[in-house]
Amino acid sequence: MTEGGAMGTADGRDGIRGPVSGTEVPRFAGSPTFARLPRVDEVRDYSVAVLGAPFDGGTSFRPGARFGPAAVRQASRNLRPAYHPDLDVAPYRRVQVVDAGDVPCNPFSIDEALEQIDRHAAGLVSDRHRLITVGGDHTVALPLLRAVNRVHGPVALVHFDAHLDTWDTYFGASRTHGTVFRRAFEEGLLVEDHSIHVGIRGPLYDEQDLTDDAAFGFQVIRAGDLDLLGVEGVLDRVRTRVGDAPVYLSVDIDVLDPAFAPGTGTPEMGGFTSRELLRLLRGLPGDSLVGADVVEVSPAYDHAEVTSLAAATVVYDVTALMAGPGPKARTASPAVPAGSGEGPATPPD
Repeated sequence: MTEGGAMGTADGRDGIRGPVSGTEVPRFAGSPTFARLPRVDEVRDYSVAVLGAPFDGGTSFRPGARFGPAAVRQASRNLRPAYHPDLDVAPYRRVQVVDAGDVPCNPFSIDEALEQIDRHAAGLVSDRHRLITVGGDHTVALPLLRAVNRVHGPVALVHFDAHLDTWDTYFGASRTHGTVFRRAFEEGLLVEDHSIHVGIRGPLYDEQDLTDDAAFGFQVIRAGDLDLLGVEGVLDRVRTRVGDAPVYLSVDIDVLDPAFAPGTGTPEMGGFTSRELLRLLRGLPGDSLVGADVVEVSPAYDHAEVTSLAAATVVYDVTALMAGPGPKARTASPAVPAGSGEGPATPPD
């Protein structure tokens, strides 16, 4: 835990203390950072950083995810992040979480943008600093996995998505949002036979896609399997699959049904509800999480910030998992023991 100050501290049920003594700033105003957390340059140290990766040059259908980080930050104003009742934790009092801004991505070159994301992420990740990245399209996961691997070695990937993202190329391009985890496998970034897709659905290009995916060491839990297995059954399979390996969590917001996340580039019918996704996430082994991303929010196709709010809530829940659920956590899985240590700088309510 660290010392250091946030821009403001809780001062009333719905505001933060402003720059003038005695004034309050309501949630719809004030700092534009995620959940109005302090910026990375405003604290001496941190445990978790939230980073934006505004790149969508690897998108194969509807573009616009480059605007995702800004939309998710805006929607996060709606959160009340002081206490997470389902995980029984005040995450931003237990660990210092900061907003690390956006990666300056080249919008015209996939390769250069991936190098920029890799370098930027490498400066934020260490054995005591974890990173949650908001995309951007799913291509950004490849450089993030590279940066995490330099610190933790190969990881078990828990991948929530409607799509496998293990295809080979699109129109000759080998690094796109649909090929990212095939490249990760080829580069040795994943622990062999410990990774899993959750929420897969929709038609495929060919039956061979499933054969190839299995050869890359993935297991698949299709969206409809949740109806048969239930939340605890799915979580049992995930926990068994990852074992004691370090876990990287990648959440494509299109794992949600379009009714719950219309603002995305490649929507597929028959997805999870928001409640189902949150219950699954809250049962993951937070103490094993070494990094995460939430991607494919395309706000131009959104309505009333539905998708952006879903993504912001997922980011918040992941920070709560990393902080460590408390003894009264109401999750589908056994609670993770609460951590200890000095409290960090307090973010706004």
